[in-house]
Amino acid sequence: MIRPDELTYDERGLVPCIVQDAATGEVLMLAWQSRDALAQTLTTGKATFWSRSRNELWVKGATSGNTQEVRAARTDCDRDAVLVRVTPAGPACHTGARSCFFEALGPDAPEAAGETLARLEQTLAARRTDPPAGSYTAKLYGDDNLRHKKIGEEATELVMASLRGDKTEIASEAADLLYHLLVLLQARDVSLTDVAAVLREREGKRR
Repeated sequence: MIRPDELTYDERGLVPCIVQDAATGEVLMLAWQSRDALAQTLTTGKATFWSRSRNELWVKGATSGNTQEVRAARTDCDRDAVLVRVTPAGPACHTGARSCFFEALGPDAPEAAGETLARLEQTLAARRTDPPAGSYTAKLYGDDNLRHKKIGEEATELVMASLRGDKTEIASEAADLLYHLLVLLQARDVSLTDVAAVLREREGKRR
């Protein structure tokens, strides 16, 4: 394991730090870290950086509440950059955007599936804690039987769509099933990260 003092820092004593969502792989922000900032990040598990304008350490979310819980930290082959994988408690960007990288520069590839699912998970969590009047999602959270019934119905509709072979219909029915599945998981306090951990455990195992 590499120690913070083994990295190659620039003339200011800093290294660039890329912050990535541990669940989706989405790049959230780029900041700078000193030796102390990196050491504090690894010790506390809270993403901590160096402010070049204020010349001081700052903990992400210390004032806004949008903290970033560190899941893993890596350095590159030259040891002059850091990648921190986090679970964010809110938007990474000061604009309120989930990621600081939202301005298109040239061709824009479709969003990764994991990013879309993670954003949907966040939306569903908000519906659970602060249910809007008349919300179908809130209705599902309040009715165990309805949740389970809808999973069965949507799974059946997906099977029927698959038998018909229309790709657009299959994608639509799969989206419905994923939505209801995420509601069920949220209702039982199971996250996509929990599910991904099980899938990672199974990687490479013969099935």
